[in-house]
Amino acid sequence: MGLRIVVICGCVALLWPACVGRAQSENRTDGHRGWRGERIVASQSFVEGGATIQVDFTAGDLDLPQADIVSWVHASAHSVAVFYGRFPVARARVVIEPISGDSDSIHGTTWGDVGGFPAVTRVRLGQHVTKDELKDDWVMTHEFVHTALPDLPDDQHWMEEGLATYVEPLARAETGRLSEARVWAEFLHEMHNGEPERGDRGLNETQTWGRTYWGGAMFCLMADVSIRRETKDRKGLKDALRAVVESGGGIDKDWPLSRVLQIGDRATGTTVLTDMYAKWSERPVSVDLSSLWKELGVSAGPNHGVVFDAKAPLAGVRQSIGAAR
Repeated sequence: MGLRIVVICGCVALLWPACVGRAQSENRTDGHRGWRGERIVASQSFVEGGATIQVDFTAGDLDLPQADIVSWVHASAHSVAVFYGRFPVARARVVIEPISGDSDSIHGTTWGDVGGFPAVTRVRLGQHVTKDELKDDWVMTHEFVHTALPDLPDDQHWMEEGLATYVEPLARAETGRLSEARVWAEFLHEMHNGEPERGDRGLNETQTWGRTYWGGAMFCLMADVSIRRETKDRKGLKDALRAVVESGGGIDKDWPLSRVLQIGDRATGTTVLTDMYAKWSERPVSVDLSSLWKELGVSAGPNHGVVFDAKAPLAGVRQSIGAAR
């Protein structure tokens, strides 16, 4: 997975071998247009997690057949649907825009309530991207996670990106597309990027790359661990997030974050999310990550990997966070 250095998502996942749901192919060239008015040259739809997802291709060259691209989109949708219990919105559109002459770049952006779709994702895909690169991609899953949270104001952008950064590897691991070791290796080696630095004024007021993506992810990890501690591991952040989706809180909604947090807290029977937001949003909160990893039983291993300690105090919590449900 590696360091995520693009502001609007950029590449690195296993391709789901057998897509779940119905697939329908059709050509739509009569007035059907892409994001910036480009002509759509092909379109396919499939059903996943109760949602219909339409994949449109604009004109341009790709080395891979369209079927491989659709399978990659479907695998990502499946991971998100499994994590949330269903796909977060009823209909979604993915517009694939080939980047001619480009090697392996994958860039995505997602919006809510566009052109009659609750969610629309634009993916700029390098012409020479390979099947193996799609297998190891995180961008498409990250973008689909965005569909599970209402559109938030700019000063709460960290919640949108941090949540997607945290949930994406867990969702891929839950469907066998990523190992538990890789999930925790990324967290171990990258989470420090979210720590506050000199001059930090809290997550709402410090909109750097590190605080937006990894500061938000650190908030989610600490919330997950705190909820599990308070509930004796009966509930976790996933329960809160699923409750938001079940309440209709997709990207096409314009809700205050307070409503999202309250729904999540009710689902877990705690006040963790509301309490943490009150502290983290307006002032810097440092986390002793070294102690946290020790409690969770995660330490650095060879080749940028990890070693697990099954006897660590919170080893069961670590296992529950990544467990399939």
